[in-house]
Amino acid sequence: MTAPPAMDEVRAAYRARGIGGALVPGSRPAVVVVDFITGFTDPAWAPGFACDREVEATAELLEAARAAGAPVIFTTIIFDKARQPASVWLAKMPAMECLVPDSPAIEVDNRLSPRPQEPLVVKTAASCFTGTDLATLLVQMGVDTVLVCGATTSGCVRATVVDACMGGWRPFVVRDCVADRAAEVHDASLFDMQAKYGEVIDLATAIDLFKGAKN
Repeated sequence: MTAPPAMDEVRAAYRARGIGGALVPGSRPAVVVVDFITGFTDPAWAPGFACDREVEATAELLEAARAAGAPVIFTTIIFDKARQPASVWLAKMPAMECLVPDSPAIEVDNRLSPRPQEPLVVKTAASCFTGTDLATLLVQMGVDTVLVCGATTSGCVRATVVDACMGGWRPFVVRDCVADRAAEVHDASLFDMQAKYGEVIDLATAIDLFKGAKN
């Protein structure tokens, strides 16, 4: 059996064919925190897993964003069976049946200290753009660059990054601030997003972006 090519070889092959260009951040970044809610960040819940390091890194990024006056937007998932049709996604992911109105599982992790003026986008799909007012919020705020944090890297984070790119926003995925249940799919998703849809940066680089941000 032939061994798969090393990722460096894949990256070089992509670049040789024009895959993996670079994005430059704009002057008005915002942070979108994707589903860092108790149901995901607390392993006691069915869909939860250990991601303390990533949550704490996100809290550090939010401190820098707030100090710069940059927008911060949170998202959560809520399935209201009394008002919504049956969800195909929920059928595939029954672990998320805990994400219902009034459940502690839908609350943003309190380590992120969400502020009253920071919007909370409620969704029932992987992408934060599907069926929500996120695009409208970003336009109203004059945002041109979206720094994406949250969970999971291979699921809602990736879906949001793809849609942000398609919508004309420049997505920057903060590597230290995104988490997944499996390292392999996490790494593969970061590689794919860097190649096709956005830029993957570390926490220090993300914090530096706010130093020149326009309030």
